[in-house]
Amino acid sequence: MTIFEAGAGRHCHNAVSPLHSSVYFAPEPEEEFAAIGLERGTMSYLAGRAAPLGAVGAGTVTATFHNFHHEHVRRYIPAAWAITTPEATLTARLRGADGTLRRLLGKEAVTSKEMAETAELALRATEACCREGRPLYAANADLPVPEEPHLALWHAATLLREHRGDGHLVALATVGLSGIEALVLHNATGTAPTSALFMRTRGWSAQQWAAARDRLRERGLLDGAGDLTEPGTALRGEAEALTDRLDTAPYDHLGPAATARLTELAGGFSGILRAAGAFPSVHFGKG
Repeated sequence: MTIFEAGAGRHCHNAVSPLHSSVYFAPEPEEEFAAIGLERGTMSYLAGRAAPLGAVGAGTVTATFHNFHHEHVRRYIPAAWAITTPEATLTARLRGADGTLRRLLGKEAVTSKEMAETAELALRATEACCREGRPLYAANADLPVPEEPHLALWHAATLLREHRGDGHLVALATVGLSGIEALVLHNATGTAPTSALFMRTRGWSAQQWAAARDRLRERGLLDGAGDLTEPGTALRGEAEALTDRLDTAPYDHLGPAATARLTELAGGFSGILRAAGAFPSVHFGKG
């Protein structure tokens, strides 16, 4: 079976990933991080996502996160590790995920048999993920699986997201996109976070954003209005297709029926998250 040709793997990823990424727009994780001394905002995000790697420096974070300005990362890493430890940060991260999912999904969904089934399927998919060349996945894969099903699902969603993300960086390098160029091209679709949010959270200036947009225009990937051209759309498609090929193992391991079931179940829970306002529309679009 070649899951990537049918797009089933990407479809499943898109259903599962919001169960992880909902924490980035929720107040609960920041409250937990603030309680251990981390600054709200960028420091909490960088430390929370990098904590599985240990007390790494800014270079490692810039390399593995890909689309952050290095000087922006250096403002917060390794300063975060002088405030707290990666171990304490991981504990706070899991508490934040717990609070977020309980609030947004509700008790009935969190304690349902469908939640347990979704967690079991997602964890089974991660059995086929590989550590080689996947630093963020590998670091998270060394963490224990939480006992409660909704947290086990959040953990599995994190593994699947970082596994695909590590492969996506290979794809972006292959098609010749830098971190900021990938952001600009993604923003041009109109479905990504706004340019203002990308610049504020990733540390890029308006001048750097404009320069990246000019480079993409020179390559024929954007038109004069900053919209995707046919070559730009094709390049994005090439990068996504390569990402799919690098991310087939989890879904080939599940097989077609279980992949479809995981997509159905996770998509239902992700729909609840969206309806509950987990991804505020103000943060998305070309503005």
